[in-house]
Amino acid sequence: MGRFIAFVILAIPAIMAAAGIKLMRDTFFAKLFDPIPYLWLQFVIGIVLFLIGFGFFAGFLLNRDRRNGRVAPKYTKKK
Repeated sequence: MGRFIAFVILAIPAIMAAAGIKLMRDTFFAKLFDPIPYLWLQFVIGIVLFLIGFGFFAGFLLNRDRRNGRVAPKYTKKK
């Protein structure tokens, strides 16, 4: 059950990052979604969603690898 919960926690940011990529791609092809009034705003929302999703996933992996001792010395926490 714990692995399933971890999968769900990681799936949400992955979906956010994918939605951000989709918004940015649709901006380049000038496809505007209804609730968003401007193309530049759609692109900014896409960048924000992508960075939040990717950052959460990368931080999770870095934290897990630090805990297991699998990171280079420059990425370890200083005491």
